Amino acid sequence: MDIPFHIVLVEPQIPPNTGNIARLCGATRTVLHLVGELGFSTDDRYLKRAGLDYWSEVDIRYWDSLEALGAAFPDARFIYTSTKARQSYHHMQYEKGDFIVFGKETQGLPEHLIAENPDHSVRIPILGKVRSLNLSTATGIILYEALRQTGALEEG
Repeated sequence: MDIPFHIVLVEPQIPPNTGNIARLCGATRTVLHLVGELGFSTDDRYLKRAGLDYWSEVDIRYWDSLEALGAAFPDARFIYTSTKARQSYHHMQYEKGDFIVFGKETQGLPEHLIAENPDHSVRIPILGKVRSLNLSTATGIILYEALRQTGALEEG
């Protein structure tokens, strides 16, 4: 099976966000990578409720750290998301197989990742006075743009 993309959540804290993202991944044949210490149990009833009966359709992989994930996929391209990135998500040229990385809801990704990878970091423009979008909303926006750019939506 051709895997179009990988979504990486680093230390997610809110079960319904992860459940919604898991459902999104199941709907798009996207692998979901959960990295580090989670702020909930994956047996959590809210997490499973958000994923509904699609939980078995999701390829979920667990990693102790982002470094361990990178070591397992040394040739992969990682795209980092942050409100502090200079490049808007729709200017990135996505490639099938990209790993799109999101940080925890309260802190985002470590700033050094964005500073060290400016050409592989993206943000979603915010037009109003809010600080950021919900994690599951942001994931859906960026993932569907990547799927659109690579023609993966034409396969569905």
